[in-house]
Amino acid sequence: MTPLDDRNWAAFTEEGPWTLHRDDIRWMPVAADLRAAAQAEVPGLTRAAKVPPGRRVVRVVGTLAGAVGPWMIAKKRRKYATPEASRADISLRLRRAAEQLGPTYIKLGQIISSGEGLFPPELVNEFKKCRDQVPAEPFAVVRTVVESDLGCRLEDLFSEFDPTPLAAASIAQVHAATLRTGEQVVVKVQRPTVSKFVRNDLRVMAWLAPFLVGRIPIASLANPPALVELFAETIVEELDFRMEAANMVDVAAMLHELGNHGYVVPRPHPSLVTRRVLVMQRVSGFNFDDVVGMQDAGIDTEEVVRTAMVALMEGAMVYGVFHGDLHGGNLFVLADGRTALLDFGIVGRLTGDRRLAFLRLMLGATTNDIKGQLAAMRDLGALPHDTDLDAVIRDLRLDEPRVDPTTMSGEELVAEVQRVVKALLGYGAKLPKELMLYVKNMVFIDGAMARLAPDLDLLGEIAKISLMFAERHGERLGRELGIDHNAVEISMDGVKTSLGVDTSTESLTYRELQARRELIQKRMRDHVGR
Repeated sequence: MTPLDDRNWAAFTEEGPWTLHRDDIRWMPVAADLRAAAQAEVPGLTRAAKVPPGRRVVRVVGTLAGAVGPWMIAKKRRKYATPEASRADISLRLRRAAEQLGPTYIKLGQIISSGEGLFPPELVNEFKKCRDQVPAEPFAVVRTVVESDLGCRLEDLFSEFDPTPLAAASIAQVHAATLRTGEQVVVKVQRPTVSKFVRNDLRVMAWLAPFLVGRIPIASLANPPALVELFAETIVEELDFRMEAANMVDVAAMLHELGNHGYVVPRPHPSLVTRRVLVMQRVSGFNFDDVVGMQDAGIDTEEVVRTAMVALMEGAMVYGVFHGDLHGGNLFVLADGRTALLDFGIVGRLTGDRRLAFLRLMLGATTNDIKGQLAAMRDLGALPHDTDLDAVIRDLRLDEPRVDPTTMSGEELVAEVQRVVKALLGYGAKLPKELMLYVKNMVFIDGAMARLAPDLDLLGEIAKISLMFAERHGERLGRELGIDHNAVEISMDGVKTSLGVDTSTESLTYRELQARRELIQKRMRDHVGR
């Protein structure tokens, strides 16, 4: 393999199996139309029907009742020694139920598995098993899908095709292969019936969601109908691999334009991409959790985390495009310390006014402008357009000095969370898709710090990144927002407040932050478990 000229417009590897010419990519012109059609389908899929949508409802309700019912009985009879044991049991039951119900519910479990910090650790750890323990389709089925979509026998295109998948997930599975022309590739193959199942299950979820509102605490907190809509917006785009391949190209172009040299993207094949089959360049490296292997190879793991933070923020703020599903299985760290991004089924896209609203949200965070942040969230769709922002500030007590949460009792912490949640629900708050993806990625990076950079000074890094943004992008972003970027004063007080520390704090390592969080979580668990 030789250096390729497609690196003058995209963040691809120095050497690759083929060169991508933007104007000659067969599947690229239809991607935008496919994406628009997928999103236009969501309202119909998530509209709550008056009657149950088919026999699938019986299966879903029965399976979930069979999982939750015995747990509720055992909890009522106080059969669990600790709250952790109770959560572990219900997590196991829900994971098994998801696997019984198939691809849609497994995919939901996979999303939960990357939500460390957003969901109970027992639930996250249990659903991590959904990432790589999903039963694979028989090779005969894989052959049929590949041959049907590519229009020829497997042997006509591939000299080798490993019948054992490298990984099997809810939507698809991936196989190592070699093209007859000698290039080593990975072939992603969609499960043949997944598209129909997902759409049927979304209709079932939409029918069930209203019945959960107010019935169980977690449903009241999460707003089930809104969650179904959010999940549908995310999953429908994963059902056509031409959109995923286009996402790969768009993210690679974004990284190159921003001069981010810490990430690379595998090249999708310029012609071997269809709705259900995606042939791409094969890359390999250290698993993202292999801290010892990376450090033994001389890789600066703190720089790996730093690169991830900058790439996510730059992509969203400057370009409006970012990988939307960061987790350990979607990242390889190469021997030279760069990170290869994998699996582009979910990509966040912020365009027009929504990107400007996101910019204002980030600007408000760095300048400690509370009302500006709320206005930006309203413009992103997190709050209704007629929301009284001053009332929100009063109700959430955002204009009052923050209390260090480590000084609060478990009862006080739980009461405070309930107060905030009740107030937000009263204002009709919800989490827009792009904001959810961004927050989920930040939660992943937060968790990655625990393994890769526990002694990184968070306050120092955030200050450095803020200054870097001001120097590199300040003029452009100021022009877009209609402000004088030289007049913007960065304030760390809001950052410190969001982390729950006093504004006089000078430094805070992740290890120290984690110790504070564990203390807070323990007090809340002890109070709830009494």
